[in-house]
Amino acid sequence: MKLIRKLTGDRDIALFVGQVLRTGVISASAIAFVGGVMYLSRHGADSMPDYSTFTGEGKEYTTFSGIFRGLATFKPSAVIQFGALILLATPILRVFFSLVGFAVEKDRLYVVITLIVLGIILFSMFGGLKV
Repeated sequence: MKLIRKLTGDRDIALFVGQVLRTGVISASAIAFVGGVMYLSRHGADSMPDYSTFTGEGKEYTTFSGIFRGLATFKPSAVIQFGALILLATPILRVFFSLVGFAVEKDRLYVVITLIVLGIILFSMFGGLKV
């Protein structure tokens, strides 16, 4: 709550949102880089892959639970996927913190617009999932 009270001006909120974006991108890059180094250290000497046919990532790394299970066992592919997940979450966090900033400023029009944008993003991400 202190952070929200401290961020009262437009400039402060814009700087905070910018910092969220920088932190998210740098964190995602570092995590994916570490995963890449882990992958190359384990599989770098493997034979050359066949690029004539596409082989996607296994199903275990296409869900949140699969990525987190792979992280628990330090699987390189899961670490790389987690970096991509952080990268995808970064702009969503930006929209969320913009929403908080507009709410603190009591700018109702931008709160509504940002809620619509956040709703569209979340629906497009999770709307087609089978539970």
